Amino acid sequence: MMNDHQHSPSKSTHPGGRDRDSNLRLVAWEVTRNCNLSCIHCRASATMGPYLNELDTDAGLALLDQISEVGKPVVILTGGEPLLRSDIFQIARYGTQKGLRMVMAPNGTLITEAIAGEMVEAGIQRISISLDGSTRESHDRFRQVEGAFDGALRGIEQAKEAGVEFQINTTITQQNLEEIPKIQELAVKLGAVAHHIFLLVPTGRGKYIVDQAISSEQYEQTLNWFYNQRDKVPLQLKATCAPHYYRILRERARGEGKKITFKTHGLDAVTRGCLGGTGFCFISHTGIVQPCGFLDLECGDVTKTPFGVIWSESKVFKTLRNYNSLRGKCGRCEYRKVCGGCRARAYEATGDYLAEEPLCLYQPKKTSSL
Repeated sequence: MMNDHQHSPSKSTHPGGRDRDSNLRLVAWEVTRNCNLSCIHCRASATMGPYLNELDTDAGLALLDQISEVGKPVVILTGGEPLLRSDIFQIARYGTQKGLRMVMAPNGTLITEAIAGEMVEAGIQRISISLDGSTRESHDRFRQVEGAFDGALRGIEQAKEAGVEFQINTTITQQNLEEIPKIQELAVKLGAVAHHIFLLVPTGRGKYIVDQAISSEQYEQTLNWFYNQRDKVPLQLKATCAPHYYRILRERARGEGKKITFKTHGLDAVTRGCLGGTGFCFISHTGIVQPCGFLDLECGDVTKTPFGVIWSESKVFKTLRNYNSLRGKCGRCEYRKVCGGCRARAYEATGDYLAEEPLCLYQPKKTSSL
């Protein structure tokens, strides 16, 4: 989420196809697992808790110190529901003072005029609010809490009044696939700056709705539709947990006779599909570092090892930064450097995080890379 703030990757100095974009650009920190909703797809299976051993204020501020020593990434304060943490604005303000770009992923239902004002004062530069249905009925069914839709819209209005930039996130399943165009229309109507779509990764409660995951064919159709919206809506568009989009983008651009540059395709031209362990990582509420929130591989513990050491020395991260380590057709694919396949879906399907992406129809044409 919020990956649209990524910087241009640096060129590789490593042999064997090793990482060309390992600069730390985005960190998602699960500041709490407590949540006032009970969403059917939740990675964390979050509830109102309480959850033990969450990083306290001092540990949280120390973590921001360590992150800022590695780089100046976007830091997503996520959850659970980050606004349930009493010191959230102290944390946000500190990160802003350290030169980090602080953003937040609330569900919107707890945002009041006062809360929105605190966001501005603490330097929160953007929030993401999820809308998984275009109507009260469909969104609340997805969120499993009556009033979630109305609460999200109220929160959005408060954020707008305070001048807080917001984007809409949507997790796509069979349940809401047909509604995606209407959700995007709603995002435009509400005044969002971006729409990020997420393809379901069957972890947490998402495992129990795996039968609602869209098919490979629907996946391809949806991403092609999303590409078509680039010049039709006044939104920054980002496909997340959908790395095939970066292959589709290049196929479509080539078919249109276009060269992909930052000028023609914005940040999509300088990022790649799966960023887990390369430009992005996830830090859990207890300080466990993972490639992403959906890929449950422990790469280190910030309560025992400095974050910078974990980021540079984790064996899993180093492996993910070598695109030639991918297996199956992902390892043979000419788009492996710009796509990479969803490592979390591969892991959930096979137990091997380097296995081929299970929801990809594309058959590699050659072994060279783009």
